[in-house]
Amino acid sequence: MNFIFEPWHWFVLGILLMLSELILPAFAALWFGIAAIIVSILLWLIPSMSFTVQIICWIILSIICTVAWFKWIKPLSIDKTQAGLPREATIGQTGMVIQTGLAHDQIRVRFPIPLLGSDEWNCRTLAPVQVGDRVRVTDILGNDLVVQPHSTAL
Repeated sequence: MNFIFEPWHWFVLGILLMLSELILPAFAALWFGIAAIIVSILLWLIPSMSFTVQIICWIILSIICTVAWFKWIKPLSIDKTQAGLPREATIGQTGMVIQTGLAHDQIRVRFPIPLLGSDEWNCRTLAPVQVGDRVRVTDILGNDLVVQPHSTAL
């Protein structure tokens, strides 16, 4: 008996591989499934394609899909916040003073990206600042960031 792979076989294989991603922790079967669906489309367009060519196409397309993921798609999903990063990643960050005259001679500073989970912090300052001034984090004391004006922090 001679078994012939039909386009729907590749399609079902692709769907099964993509569904297996729900069970597997590796996030790799998805790309093999996408490649199988593309082979299904190619086989539908070119019905005379041999099984060897189908397998080679599937392998090449799997590699292309995986490389495309790591090269172009995954970098778009990287978390750009500083949440959970250590002290060294926080020191040197710059922000803008949005409020002065708080209790205990503190100021309120907003940072362009969240630092340690928040984009606004009560800070202690080493020099007088006004609302709208740029400041740079120089230290962390307890729950407060220590800042100084950006021009003198360099």
